[in-house]
Amino acid sequence: MDSVFRLAQLPLRCPHYSCISRRAKDVDVSFKTKTKGPIQHLAIDATGLKVYGEGEWKVRKHDTDGKRRVWRKLHIAVDTSTHEIIAAELSLSTVSDAEVLPNLLKQTRRKILEISGDGAYDTRDCHAEIRIRRTVALIPPREGAVFWERGHPRNLAVGCQKLYGSNKHWKSAMATTSARYLKRRCIESNSCLVDG
Repeated sequence: MDSVFRLAQLPLRCPHYSCISRRAKDVDVSFKTKTKGPIQHLAIDATGLKVYGEGEWKVRKHDTDGKRRVWRKLHIAVDTSTHEIIAAELSLSTVSDAEVLPNLLKQTRRKILEISGDGAYDTRDCHAEIRIRRTVALIPPREGAVFWERGHPRNLAVGCQKLYGSNKHWKSAMATTSARYLKRRCIESNSCLVDG
């Protein structure tokens, strides 16, 4: 760090790491206490992370074909009212979002009133897991979805999709009902990761 200060022509000196270690134990950092009580709305999504390794270095250094790139998926569940990350799991890129949902819900020991996610979570297993927890699922059906057994709550969304040709009508109907489905957008913004 001293060299950076010299380059920037700043009259500063970087403290020795042992000095930082000694002082760190005296620093009073207040951590945000976890919220309690039921979660009004839980938004679930996944994002891809590129893992830099030897393959990436070879591509930069020797301009070769980087066939050794590795990807991971980070699955997160966010309380949309507090922007707190409630559960997270890292998986291989070959693992589908729907496979991870039960593990995310196991990490959440609080009552959940609504769960929203994208079409990747529109599987029988996901809906069954959500139904076991007595939670409302706000998940749009996949393209070309078919009706499930009579009386299943998902059938309303499938009916809207078949009637109007897309999920736009269902999403707008959910958005006007106290902006329920639009809360899912929170998880796709950086504010959730910064605030949480």
